[in-house]
Amino acid sequence: MIWYTIFRFGFAIIFVGLHGAMLIGLVREWLRDKRLCPGTGRPLGPAPLPTVSVIIPVHNESLRIGGLLKSLALQDYPAAEYIFIDDRSSDESPRMLLDFAAACSSSGTKAAQVRIITLQENPGPNHKQYALGRGIEIACGEFILFTDADCEVPRSWIFSMVARMQADPRTGIAIGPVFKRPEASPGAGLVHSTGFFHLYQCFDHAIRYLYLAGSTGLGAAGGGFGNNLILRRAVLEAIGGYDTVPPSPTEDAALISQVRSCSAYKIRSVCGKDAHVITGRETSWKDFINQTLRWNNGGLFSPDPITRFNFGFLMITISMGIIALPLLPFFPSLWPLSAAVLLAMTGNTIATLSLFGSSLPKARAAYLVQLVFTPIYFTYLTILGFCRVTVHWKGTPVRGWPRG
Repeated sequence: MIWYTIFRFGFAIIFVGLHGAMLIGLVREWLRDKRLCPGTGRPLGPAPLPTVSVIIPVHNESLRIGGLLKSLALQDYPAAEYIFIDDRSSDESPRMLLDFAAACSSSGTKAAQVRIITLQENPGPNHKQYALGRGIEIACGEFILFTDADCEVPRSWIFSMVARMQADPRTGIAIGPVFKRPEASPGAGLVHSTGFFHLYQCFDHAIRYLYLAGSTGLGAAGGGFGNNLILRRAVLEAIGGYDTVPPSPTEDAALISQVRSCSAYKIRSVCGKDAHVITGRETSWKDFINQTLRWNNGGLFSPDPITRFNFGFLMITISMGIIALPLLPFFPSLWPLSAAVLLAMTGNTIATLSLFGSSLPKARAAYLVQLVFTPIYFTYLTILGFCRVTVHWKGTPVRGWPRG
C-alpha cells in the first residue's frame, strides 16, 4: 500500500512540477524575445541587410495558396528570394506560381526574386522533406526561412524573423508561432467550419506552441512549426547538410533535434505578434485527426532519443491521468492522477490565452471545455499512435512510421 501511495502522489507532484518548469521556460523565452526584439519589426544589425531565402513546398495548393502569395507580395524586405518547390502538382498551382513570378518581375518596387523548382518525381519517404532539400540546394541566402502554401504571413514577417537571428549570433534556429485562422476568410476558396471544431483547432495549435516554447526555454527543444522557422546557413554546414537529417513524419522536429545534438547553436522560440503566421483550418475531424496524429507520431517515434523520451513521457502521463477518470467510481484513490492533469491544463490554458489570446477566437468561457477535452484528445492520439494507425500527407501514406 505504501508503494501505491507513493506512486499516486509522486505522479501528481512530478507531473505538475514538470508543467510548472515548462511554464517557467515559456516565460524565460517570452522575456528573452521581448528583450532582443522589442517589436520594431526591423533587424538590429547594420546595413546591408542579410540575404534571406524563403522556401515554400507546393503540392496541389491552388485553393489555398492565394492568401500566401498576396502576403508575400506585401513583404518589404529587399534582400529576399522566394523559392517554390512545385512537387508534382496537377492543379492550377504551377500557373499561379508563374503568374506570381511574372508579377514580381514586372513590379517597379523592390520585389523579391522568385525561383520555381518543378519536381517530376519524389522518392520520399517524407515527400515534403525531400522537396525542402531540393529547395535548400539552390538557396543563396545567409538565412533560410520556411513556410507552407496554406499560410499567410504578416507584412513584417521576414524582417521580424531575421531580427531574432541578428540579435544573437549564437542562435541557429528561431521557431515562430503558427495559429489557425481565427475567423472565416471570404474569398479564400475554402468552406470554414465554426463552433467547437473550429475553436478546438485554434486552441490545439496554440497550446502545442506553448509546449514547444516552454521546452525551448528549458534548453530541451525537440519540435517546431516548419511553416514558421528560420535557420542560419552556417547551421547546415555544422550538421553536414540538410540531407543528414533523418527521415521523419515531422521533418521540422527532426531538423531541430539534429541541430541540437550535432552543433553548438542555440534554438529559440519567437513570442512576439510581429511574427505570428496564420494557417488554414481543416474542414473535417478526419483531416484534423490525421494532421495531429502525424505530429504526435513524429514525437512518439522520433529518431532522436531525447525527443522520443520527453514527448513520450508527456503523452503517456497525460494518458494515465485521463484513463484514470472513468475508473474513479471503482478506484477513488486514483484521484491524484486525474487532478494533476486538470491542474496542469488549467495553468496551460491561462498561459496560452495570456500570451497568444490576440490570435485566437474570442470565445471566453468556451475555453473551459479545453481543460478536459485537450488531454482526452491527446490520449486518443497517443493510443492511435501505439496502435500503428496509418497517417497520410497530401493523400499519400507516410511510410516507415511509427517504427518498432
